[in-house]
Amino acid sequence: MTTTAYAPALTGHYGFREAARMEWIKLRTLRSTSCALLLTVVGMIAMGVVTMANTKAPHGASKVASFDPTNNVLAGVALGQLIVGVLGVLVVTGEYASGTIRATLAAVPDRRLALTAKAAVFGGLALLVGESVTFVAFLAGRAALAADVPHPSLGDPDVLRAVLMSGAYLAMVGLMGIAIGAITRHTASAIGVFVGITYVLPALLAGTTGTAVAKFFPTMIAGNSLAVTVPVDGMLSPWAGFVVLCLFTAALLGAGGRLLVRRDA
Repeated sequence: MTTTAYAPALTGHYGFREAARMEWIKLRTLRSTSCALLLTVVGMIAMGVVTMANTKAPHGASKVASFDPTNNVLAGVALGQLIVGVLGVLVVTGEYASGTIRATLAAVPDRRLALTAKAAVFGGLALLVGESVTFVAFLAGRAALAADVPHPSLGDPDVLRAVLMSGAYLAMVGLMGIAIGAITRHTASAIGVFVGITYVLPALLAGTTGTAVAKFFPTMIAGNSLAVTVPVDGMLSPWAGFVVLCLFTAALLGAGGRLLVRRDA
């Protein structure tokens, strides 16, 4: 009698590498991802070019001292953050809406690992796109300046830092969208919370209390701290603003991870 030996069945195990690869496959196969990122690139470059083409040379000592063309050319970040943030929300809530989250969590039962993989993959993509588009927008906008307007250069003080931080800001906004999506699990409510944090609340607070509180909100930090080469009175310094954004993003992601574990426990 002949006995046939069979190899033992392999037990499936997903670590971070496998989870991240799975998230990358899902992300790059969604048509909405490429469309949204293309819209971000085109919109930011177009806004930068239009803004710089309409920038006039400053006249008077005070206007010359406060003139910041770098901040003008990075105006498209206001549009880019909306698109990237909403896309970050959809990366999470889209799976809950379609029911594919069941397959994701069946493959990766560790909810925190699944969220970490989503954040790492989308955050890395958003960082790559953000840095690329801010550099292109800067160069294109600079070329659109009138001859009599001072042209900023990447070699000028704080210009390179402003461009790099603005690109990194888009990545952090994308991570905020993922975190808010994980907290609410509902697309409409998550987008509402995201828009409230980035646009509505800062505007309301700035109108009622000035910059005392509003300066700590993402949009105010992006426009008045990260993207400036001339300090703005009453606002955070670039590096202080960057640290606040990092802490805020980490806190949101931590809350999203904790809620995922509690709800599915």
